[in-house]
Amino acid sequence: MPIIFRFYLKHCLIGFIVAALFVGGLMYFNVGNLWHLISTSDIGLMAIVVFWILNGIVFAGVQTGVAIMLMTETDEDDGPKGGSVIGLVPLRQEAMSRRDQRSK
Repeated sequence: MPIIFRFYLKHCLIGFIVAALFVGGLMYFNVGNLWHLISTSDIGLMAIVVFWILNGIVFAGVQTGVAIMLMTETDEDDGPKGGSVIGLVPLRQEAMSRRDQRSK
């Protein structure tokens, strides 16, 4: 299995686990009377599953994004750091007062 696929799968699973904890916390603390609404509905189980999956997609995306942004450079990275500035020449621009701008 490729490393990138394992990386993505691992962080998606972490996101879905965090989403399960989040949904469980919402149900436990009855935020917005959500537990009562779901427990008295005849399709409450489906509502919980859909709520978990939709939150899981969001949490998995955030988890993967944060994991990518927190990746550090290793000693094996020999390339340029911070981009290339080849061909860029600083330009001098004189400031003009409003009176000079109106006269033009």
